[in-house]
Amino acid sequence: QVRLVESGGGLVQAGGSLRLSCRASGINFRLYTMRWHRQAPGKQRELVAHITGGGSTEYTDAMKGRATISRDNVYNIVYLQLNSLKPDDTAVYYCSTNHRGSTFWGQGTQVTVSS
Repeated sequence: QVRLVESGGGLVQAGGSLRLSCRASGINFRLYTMRWHRQAPGKQRELVAHITGGGSTEYTDAMKGRATISRDNVYNIVYLQLNSLKPDDTAVYYCSTNHRGSTFWGQGTQVTVSS
């Protein structure tokens, strides 16, 4: 079955950086578009970025210019590099993918940015 496991979150001071990872299993990873989302307390989940199997990327305005998505098709990992973090970036960050008509999510990784 499809499984997504995020890691790399933590507590960081404003202006700092983190690299989030999402390891996928149960899919032919290199063929799948992978997405990163985030959900701040009391807010709806929002898309941050996606990357196609071929490596094309797109970013929403949520963190444009401060987030970089990448992937490793050997180890089945999608990364999200977060830079210049602000307290408003505090959220649970999730990866997702679609498989056979369903959307699969990881459990999320908490990012907390202190001022």
